[in-house]
Amino acid sequence: MTDRFKCVLKFSLATFALFSTINVSAQETESAPIQNPPVNVEVMPGTRGVSFQLTLDKKLRSAPKIGFFGVADFNSDWGNDQLSDMMVIGKATVDLFKGVKFGAGFQSTPGGIRPSAALIYTYANPTWLLIAMPRVDVSKDANIEGFGIVEYKPAINENWKFYSRLQGVYVHAMSADLHTRSYLRARAGLTRKEFTFGLGANMEYYGPLKHNENNIGAFLQVALF
Repeated sequence: MTDRFKCVLKFSLATFALFSTINVSAQETESAPIQNPPVNVEVMPGTRGVSFQLTLDKKLRSAPKIGFFGVADFNSDWGNDQLSDMMVIGKATVDLFKGVKFGAGFQSTPGGIRPSAALIYTYANPTWLLIAMPRVDVSKDANIEGFGIVEYKPAINENWKFYSRLQGVYVHAMSADLHTRSYLRARAGLTRKEFTFGLGANMEYYGPLKHNENNIGAFLQVALF
């Protein structure tokens, strides 16, 4: 059994024990009905290839202080059947106080899977959405990361909304003290019911030299269950 696997196993067991204890406590108290936000799925074909992102933030109805936060995204290149740019974040979460929760889980990239912990701040109303998540690996040669989303979506009339989003990530390797991955993504369009569509741009940066790859295209986002 490798040291990395032992680390992941210990971290997973500790996390499970923590959330099981909180879950039992939460079930002993009466809670208000939970309004879970939808799962957002977005695809954007563009000049580089196809970009895909899935974002979810859900809470348990029977234990509303417990939930799950996840982001999965990838970028593919036209004419290349190898998918090398992919990132998946999965966090079991527990509310600390209004708008802030602690998350523990994993971060998966083509370089491997690492256990990680994060603080997640969320602010939402019909016009604005803000998510900020500082994260750190719980492993040897850890990375630190900042992740953020800002959406502005004012109503145009009873059927249509304007939609805009800025989203960014910065990942830094602490042991080597260098940049490993970052991006900035922008969207602008319209929303009708559960569908949002418009124009988008992805600016991706890789490695210590921040090699740049851009994707400019049209996106479609669907709000599921």
